[in-house]
Amino acid sequence: MIKHVLVFLKGLAMGAADVVPGVSGGTIAFITGIYDQLLSSINSLNLKTLKMLRTDGLKATWQHVNGTFLVALFAGIAVSIFSLARVFKHLLEHHPHLVWAFFFGLVLGSIYLVSRMVGKWNVATVAGAIVGTLISYYLTIIQPGGEATESWFIFLSGAIAVCAMILPGVSGSFLLLILGVYYPMLDAVSNMDLVFIALLGSGAVIGILSFSRFLKYVLDNYYDMTVAILLGFLIGSLNKLWPWKETISTRLNSHGVEVPFIQENISPVGIENPETGWVTLLVLSGIVIIVVLSRFTPDEEKS
Repeated sequence: MIKHVLVFLKGLAMGAADVVPGVSGGTIAFITGIYDQLLSSINSLNLKTLKMLRTDGLKATWQHVNGTFLVALFAGIAVSIFSLARVFKHLLEHHPHLVWAFFFGLVLGSIYLVSRMVGKWNVATVAGAIVGTLISYYLTIIQPGGEATESWFIFLSGAIAVCAMILPGVSGSFLLLILGVYYPMLDAVSNMDLVFIALLGSGAVIGILSFSRFLKYVLDNYYDMTVAILLGFLIGSLNKLWPWKETISTRLNSHGVEVPFIQENISPVGIENPETGWVTLLVLSGIVIIVVLSRFTPDEEKS
């Protein structure tokens, strides 16, 4: 029971991360030691599983797909998204630098831990890390698009974003922001727009079932190179999470309130802000949380 509660809590953390543009729930799964188990469990959901359900029964099939793990994890993710969507929407609109600071610390601490997971650093793995960094950095500087509401596009956006959400360092929420679906998603969750949620969720299911197989394959066959590229994704994502930003343009939210839309990073030197101390504290808190989580993650889960 304690093990399943811990999985649920990790799901809560993944859901919270997925709500924030620039942060990946895959990062949380990776650093808490459940990433490989997550991919393996998702990959077990296929046509063979349906045949197994007919021949071997529900209990054997449930154990085969690691059903309790999946239910506990995705329950945590769902609870987090539906309970925190409105909170993070408020924080991102009124105190965005505090949100960025905390997740900047989380990712900063993750970079060191993930770098230790690469078994052998050589020219190939270093090149992989550089390529991953460049790709992730480029994704963070793409300007967000206008809001999109077409049904087929919402479905497609869910499939694209969920692929990023299970990639450490690549933010599915930020891709939704680029595609113009992020703010409509927050409004849909806050207002319980079940049609929008069903379209986005259906796309996500198709996307995750397809892309997880590819990820599992490359991790099993090219582990060091894959982890090096994922490390690069984490490094590149720091550009989006930098706490100190200058607003270039604004937009009107669903309540007609003007909020930041496009921002650029600036240096904190010379900035007089009463919350600067909180920003520093939250960065350090994020780092400490990652270190503590790594201490409580069993070695067999990290491998």
